[in-house]
Amino acid sequence: MRKLNEKILKALEYPKVVDRLVEHAATSLGKERSAALRPSTLLDEVRRQLSRTGEAADVLRLKGDAPFGGIRDIRRSLARARIGGMLSAEELLDVAQTISGTRKLKSFLASVHEEHSLPELHGLYTGLADAKPLEEAIRRCIDDHGAVIDSASPELARIRRDIRTAESQVRERLESLVRSSSAQKMLQEQLITIRNDRYVIPVKQEYRAQFGGLVHDQSASGATLFIEPEAVVQLNNRLRELRLAEEREVEKILRALSARTAERAEELASAQELLAELDFIFAKASLAREWKCSPPAVNDQGRIRLRKARHPLIASDRVVPVDVELGYAYTAIIITGPNTGGKTVTLKTIGLLHLMAMSGLFVPAAEESELCVFDGIYADIGDEQSIEQSLSTFSGHLTNIIRILREMTPNSLVLLDELGAGTDPAEGSALAIALLEHIHRKGCRVVATTHYSELKAYAYEREGVINASMEFDVQTLSPTYRLMVGVPGRSNAFAIAERLGLPREIIEQAQARVGAADRKVDHMIASLEENRIAAEEERLSAEKVRAEAEALRASLAEERRRFEEQKDRLLEKARQEARQMVERARREADAVIAELRQLAMQEQASIKEHKLIEAKRRLEEALPAAKPAAAPRKRSQGRPAEPGDEVIVGGFGKKGIVLDVSGDEATVQIGIMKMKVPRNQLEVTEPPRSETPAFHASASVTRTRDDAARMEIDVRGSSLDDALVAIDRFLDDAVMANLGRVYIIHGKGTGVLRSGIQEYLRKHRLVSAFRSGNYGEGGSGVTVAELN
Repeated sequence: MRKLNEKILKALEYPKVVDRLVEHAATSLGKERSAALRPSTLLDEVRRQLSRTGEAADVLRLKGDAPFGGIRDIRRSLARARIGGMLSAEELLDVAQTISGTRKLKSFLASVHEEHSLPELHGLYTGLADAKPLEEAIRRCIDDHGAVIDSASPELARIRRDIRTAESQVRERLESLVRSSSAQKMLQEQLITIRNDRYVIPVKQEYRAQFGGLVHDQSASGATLFIEPEAVVQLNNRLRELRLAEEREVEKILRALSARTAERAEELASAQELLAELDFIFAKASLAREWKCSPPAVNDQGRIRLRKARHPLIASDRVVPVDVELGYAYTAIIITGPNTGGKTVTLKTIGLLHLMAMSGLFVPAAEESELCVFDGIYADIGDEQSIEQSLSTFSGHLTNIIRILREMTPNSLVLLDELGAGTDPAEGSALAIALLEHIHRKGCRVVATTHYSELKAYAYEREGVINASMEFDVQTLSPTYRLMVGVPGRSNAFAIAERLGLPREIIEQAQARVGAADRKVDHMIASLEENRIAAEEERLSAEKVRAEAEALRASLAEERRRFEEQKDRLLEKARQEARQMVERARREADAVIAELRQLAMQEQASIKEHKLIEAKRRLEEALPAAKPAAAPRKRSQGRPAEPGDEVIVGGFGKKGIVLDVSGDEATVQIGIMKMKVPRNQLEVTEPPRSETPAFHASASVTRTRDDAARMEIDVRGSSLDDALVAIDRFLDDAVMANLGRVYIIHGKGTGVLRSGIQEYLRKHRLVSAFRSGNYGEGGSGVTVAELN
């Protein structure tokens, strides 16, 4: 892998990006790893790093920041433990906290991986060592402040009890001495303090000989001596011995814990590297979130497509996005335009975004952007004048370009700012063209900026090279910083001078000195710019129309998909219900037929009317509720009804069977009801009579279900009261016709009619359940009622 020149990285402001990345790292391990970031020239490595950044970005989006709390850099402590060194209590506490933090991070990433696959991060966090027993051993001996606790060992607990007892004895002896009247006049203050780990009291200098004891210190003025009285010397000696014993026991405990740490040192050291890598990856994702970056596609074929690319170090409210394509129809771009127009920023944006992508960082550009992993990125940007080497600006630039020509390959990106500047314009432009031609023939991708008009003509004439310019608003005398590919920059000197108030005669004289060819080119550029603006407006309009059409097409496609899915569900449900109803009807019909045959075969058996009615009811209930619409039967007009005729009862609109005729009245059976009806209200239908010879007419089992019963009622436009009356009658008819489900069409409107009807159905004795219509049934404009 080739290493990119640090000087070029600095020229493209790459170190500033790294500094911002370091700020996003949560641990010192991650900060160190981030600070060492450099671009890679290997395509597979770049893709792997971008994939890792993408997974970390998904974690941030789904679950928030990863928990890196408590993780410390313990590599030096581990190295010392490996060679038998004793770690301090604070170092051991750092080890325990790091183990705890590692376990929490591993658990967090594992839980995310269960919901959202993280193949790259999974390969990292699964390698983290779980040293919980070591952590627990350290926690049992060291508290959160880094002190060895009494319970670390029985011996330490005993020693510290003795120390507290000895301290209490010393203090009691000194306090009695301080309170005595004979000593008070010799004391500077009535207090007990510590010097050199021994308890002392402050005595006035003039009473030194009278007081006696050991002097351990004196005040800055010399007026006070800190004396250990002879009465407590032995007690202080005992206390000192206990403290030395405490130190030895603490050291013993720390050495034991250090030895246990050394046993896991290799695993913990490996975990440190993985933790640094994970923190580094999440720092990249966090930086991408701050800068609103997106993952770029990468290739090694020299193709560049930047969409709405922004320089990351320019404030978002000031930066102007640029669109750049290179490596498709052309491989070189020559940018012209006035100073401070944004040419250099455009160069740096192109170069810096490539460096970021090659470092596994997301880039501040639209998602459809694509960048190339070059084996070298070379830039000549800025003033290269060197006072020490007595080099002019031109010489500095040329020295840098010579180095670029020597190192570049066909898979390199070359960025040249102000090519040929700093010398005679004629010679500078000729040299610039020759350099561009050489680099272009080499096959490199080139972006160059210049002021020379001759390079505009070169870009027009040379295949694979295209002009570009930075837009300038003559009305406001300010650049817009927009890159216009395909349009060379035009000279705005005369227009600017005129707007600033330069006399007209001077401007006309200057224009007269400009050659006809130059004026022609300037007019041509102006025309191109006008055409570009018009084309841009047309493009934006077309894109808007296309976006609307795409949205409509997507909406219709989604609507159609939903319709097809619901249609399939309804058809399948209908098929299942039909199969169930047919099977149930077949079983019930077989049972009824068998029962009737048994009754008929019994000699002199009298078939009870209620048994026939019950059998008939069972047979009717077994029939499927839905059936193909039958052709309307032709009604016989004028013939009086006779026993066995199927008739329609006037006023009810119901079908029935004539059981008996007596004068002008007939006994008619409708369903399970019998009623007497005037013969003139009966309308005979075809066929005229029942053809069931095995039974008497009064024992007929002919199906009485109302074939013409409606399954729906339309009450749109009715008042609520009128609608409820009609619905009540409709439900009665539906139950008489053995319908299991009916549809009430009430429309959507304001919803008053729908709410009133559904409230009525909720309490109706014949309704077991109801719902609004599904897609294809009328939606909320229809209520579907299930009947008892």
